[in-house]
Amino acid sequence: MSIEDITGGPPRPAPRGAGAVAARLTNVTRGFRVTALRDYGIVLSFVVLFLTLTFASDVFLTKTNLLNILDQTAPVGIMAVGGTLVFIAGGFDLSVGAVFAISSVIAAQSVPHIGPGWALVLGALSGFAFGAANGFLVNVARINAFIATLGSAIMLRGLALVMTGGLLITVTEPSYSNFGRGDWLGVKYGVWTWLFFALVAGFLLSRTTLGRYIYASGGNPEAARLSGIRVGLVRTITFLISGFSASIAGILVGSRVATGQAAAGLGIEFTVIAGIVIGGISIFGGEGAIWRSILGVLLLTMIGNGFVLMNIQPIYTQIIQGAIILLAVAIDSWSRRSS
Repeated sequence: MSIEDITGGPPRPAPRGAGAVAARLTNVTRGFRVTALRDYGIVLSFVVLFLTLTFASDVFLTKTNLLNILDQTAPVGIMAVGGTLVFIAGGFDLSVGAVFAISSVIAAQSVPHIGPGWALVLGALSGFAFGAANGFLVNVARINAFIATLGSAIMLRGLALVMTGGLLITVTEPSYSNFGRGDWLGVKYGVWTWLFFALVAGFLLSRTTLGRYIYASGGNPEAARLSGIRVGLVRTITFLISGFSASIAGILVGSRVATGQAAAGLGIEFTVIAGIVIGGISIFGGEGAIWRSILGVLLLTMIGNGFVLMNIQPIYTQIIQGAIILLAVAIDSWSRRSS
């Protein structure tokens, strides 16, 4: 069947002249607006929510409450920093919640054998091993990242259950809680750890060759390979960093409560991913920045904090967070189609 049969006439030529130029300018302008909304919408949303809560509650803009928000967000924020690198490189990591849990178990069970300090170090370093396993599954075994990290998450949760026997591992050594409960200049160690981790990751992305390779691997992996970039190795490195960030967060929370348990952090991976996506990090890879994810996870925490301060039922928090996630993903898709 020819084009004439379908349209009832000969094919129309593409518009030319001033009309074509105007159409192109309209498309470019529309694409620019949508892209700007994706890139800086999180900034506007954060500022609007911050100002709204400031005027709606006398408690929100106080030192105690703001430090409490930062302390609550720190574990998720640390994991979001590592997860941002995975997203930008074109990957996906659902195992961070399980790594969070098993790292705290490893640290808690190691205290009687090597002491609290080295136990925390061992728990933190264990994340590298789990990240390496994810990198192998995705980049060597060629398993889809979603399926690979989902499977590894289930396996790690099961391993944590075997290690604990389903019991709560309690640490009686007082110094074990120093990392989770201690502070410097009135700010918890967890917040300082988050800040340091974010600065290092931000420098890596914006000022190093590896950072450029991460963007290239997510933006156009085939072109990156043709340029000599070892895309599989680059993505594996991001999984290593993501695993390490999850283990840091796990031992941080485990140190706060002086326990290790297989059920720790159930569902925390979804909060991490939500913060990353809300921050404007593209789920398709190749775009994003650490500061966006930081604002994303802070926005989520502020929503919950604001609901508590204004005596709104917490159940509505999940509804609003889900709607924001859908909106962020939709804007990302629109911006890509427009560009």
